[in-house]
Amino acid sequence: MPERPLLEICDLVVRYGPHTVLNGASLKASRAERIALLGPSGSGKTTLLRSINGFVPAASGSVRVDDVEVTSLRGQHLRALRSRVGVVSQRHDLIEMLLAYQNVMAGALGRWSNWRALRFLLYPRASELEEARSALRRVDLEHKLRARTARLSGGEHQRIAIARALVQNPLLLLADEPIASLDPELSEQTLALLCGLAHESGVTLICTLHQPLLAERFFDRILELRNGRIEAERNGNGSRAGRESGLALARGQA
Repeated sequence: MPERPLLEICDLVVRYGPHTVLNGASLKASRAERIALLGPSGSGKTTLLRSINGFVPAASGSVRVDDVEVTSLRGQHLRALRSRVGVVSQRHDLIEMLLAYQNVMAGALGRWSNWRALRFLLYPRASELEEARSALRRVDLEHKLRARTARLSGGEHQRIAIARALVQNPLLLLADEPIASLDPELSEQTLALLCGLAHESGVTLICTLHQPLLAERFFDRILELRNGRIEAERNGNGSRAGRESGLALARGQA
């Protein structure tokens, strides 16, 4: 019996008032698969990602993550799902006044009590610092553990956002235009790191992009979103890129 997809979206319709953004969008993603989602600005790429973790209500259709119907979840059940879906955005969503390790460990908030989160900010335990250090080591920023986030570069911000997502131990990682504000060299390094870590961790990755050539290089499958639905699909070379060169290139070893 074939394995069920980790993510399955079927005939999804999302509207903002009278405007239909997604009009019957459907896709499936297997475990550990890396998918690039292409499409012009305003095509609904971000809306599609936000529907996956329940931040955008569906007018109709289905979104299932790990065989759980997202559109019907509320309260603690929805929070539990979101704790297993990592998000990396172009804005990074970091708190500039915090230290790097504090931003990284924000990825653990879904499994921590409010009391523990407050205590961590004031008196982090050695085990918590080691978890942050381990995540930063994976993105080659261990030496920035106690750096003030505001003093880090844009590329370092994005790596911290990736480390924060890894701390969640996610089943699924959603990256929304993660290289939009980076120069070409940093863009390639960031995608190499992101795809390499996804391959290493066995995490399903869906990433929205505007660069078809990078999508073809780093991703297993490329989907094109037009008119509110997936209208084209092709294979990429991501399986090879992720295994052979992703981590090495990102860490300056290729």
